[in-house]
Amino acid sequence: MYKVFVGDKPIILTNKVEQETNFKNYLLDTVNIGKVIKALNKSSLQEVRLIHKKPDKLLVKFLKKLPNVIAGGGKVLNSKNEILFIFRNEKWDLPKGKAEGKETIEETSIREVEEETGVNGLQITKPLQTTYHIFKRNGKHKIKITYWFEMTTSFDGKLYPQEKEGITKVKWLSKSQADNALQNSYANIRSLI
Repeated sequence: MYKVFVGDKPIILTNKVEQETNFKNYLLDTVNIGKVIKALNKSSLQEVRLIHKKPDKLLVKFLKKLPNVIAGGGKVLNSKNEILFIFRNEKWDLPKGKAEGKETIEETSIREVEEETGVNGLQITKPLQTTYHIFKRNGKHKIKITYWFEMTTSFDGKLYPQEKEGITKVKWLSKSQADNALQNSYANIRSLI
């Protein structure tokens, strides 16, 4: 099973058909993805489930429905075990961004964290789950596939929000502060923390 978010509402990719309650089932092979996105954005539906009989084909088939944007990002911990957050579009988020050229996804993730926050000396400690969300750019829907990594740093310098990317704040947050910030964040970010 996979979750692809449209805002904070999930499209669940599954091979199990269940009785509809606050969600709607569609067949993955024949679904009109534009209508699904519209239904999630404009109705009281809590989720949509796209069904395919072969679990190993769910994600591959879904990702062919819209153009894909590959991104990398980091959940960065400092020596005090605080987590690095950015504030963009009136929400708390983790630093991430699109892959460029021939860089590896690990290189993308480190570069994006550095560019968006001013933090350096980053070390990847482990990969985290990959997240998927649908966004609209220039009138077209796309799927952002974000590869996340847990990172550590001993950096204790000044933080610099990348304003040209709409980032207005960068902060190290303790566990309790992070829990509070996650109340005003995205579902896929909450799943990483």
